[in-house]
Amino acid sequence: MNILVADDERVIREGIMRTIGQISPDHQVFVAAKAEDAVKIMEEQRIHIVLTDILMPGMSGLEFMKISKRRYPYVKWVVISAHSEFSYAQEAVRLGARDYLLKPIGKSKLLEIITNLTVEIEQDNDISRQGERLKASLRFLREGVFQRLASGLDIGNLDIEPFIEDYKHFYMVMVQLDAEDRSIRLEHFIVENVLSELIELHGRGFVVSYDRQSLLGLITLREDATIQQFQDEVKEHLTHYLKIPFQMIHSGLSYDFNTVPQVVKRMREASASQALELEPMKGSGEKAIDVALHYIKEHFYEDLSLEKMASVVFLNPAYFSQLFKQKTGQGYKEYVTSLRLEQAKLLLLNPKLKLAEIAERVGYQDMKHFTQMFRKRYHLTPTEYRQQQNINILMSKGTPPQ
Repeated sequence: MNILVADDERVIREGIMRTIGQISPDHQVFVAAKAEDAVKIMEEQRIHIVLTDILMPGMSGLEFMKISKRRYPYVKWVVISAHSEFSYAQEAVRLGARDYLLKPIGKSKLLEIITNLTVEIEQDNDISRQGERLKASLRFLREGVFQRLASGLDIGNLDIEPFIEDYKHFYMVMVQLDAEDRSIRLEHFIVENVLSELIELHGRGFVVSYDRQSLLGLITLREDATIQQFQDEVKEHLTHYLKIPFQMIHSGLSYDFNTVPQVVKRMREASASQALELEPMKGSGEKAIDVALHYIKEHFYEDLSLEKMASVVFLNPAYFSQLFKQKTGQGYKEYVTSLRLEQAKLLLLNPKLKLAEIAERVGYQDMKHFTQMFRKRYHLTPTEYRQQQNINILMSKGTPPQ
């Protein structure tokens, strides 16, 4: 049994690996500090159980689970979090997580989960596993043939009729990534899974890796679907998940598989003449920031870390931070602090409110920290500000201060 632990906190992932080694020494445990490492392991190893943290660099655990479900339907998922927020657990369950663990994770709870999931996996009958392997083998064969065909390579005397009988007419979609010189394994994985899922939703087809920077999808659409609708949905999803520039182009409707190499060549020539999208399209990201701003105004007095706020709108924290600054002109922390302190200034005008009560109302449990932040922003302590405002009010009424 192979188990993957994906968590950016070394002490957590190593602690889980050590505990599993003690309670189930027959299990092999792999660890990953970020989603890109986890993707690599899942491609190279047959993983049966994944324990993933919600907040990881590059991609959240929930996003990682969501885009992996189609490619690895047999994997059992367990979500790890430092937060007990119901929204986290609700989304995890909706995506198919078998359990939701809060840090720190108790040894007995971990033992219970691993034991139960191991029993489930072992109860999967051999016939199902053989059928799954057969389907996977046929899929890889079909995609391998199509990949060679699209690249203009010789497929020998292979009869491709059985592979194309369901595709009497089809579109091809190419997504190209601006990789520069860095690894884009994670981005490649995202595109493959997003394309595959939406192809299945709108019709039938498959996705192949054309080269390091390009993926090629083939789709026969349902009668009620259009290629423009499909393309718009793909772009919306990729804009949400990808943090690098990308370009998408589709062919016209084709009827002859023998023309695939020529069509792909024309698509590559057309894409070469267009500039890659250097920034995300307006849409899902911009709407997410609007939702976040509304949420912040309603909950500014709560614990609103960047990671928590990003998870509320289901964005990667780094990407959320970038979009937030583009939208507001301020960093996330600076924005929340300004909102809290402006509210504090209003509350300080009410003489019936104690300073500790005001600090708590605007999200500061530590009175000393509240005073430090207020002084740093306004060059006055809260008490000095209150006294100054009282003097101004009295003077405006023509009453000399006592």
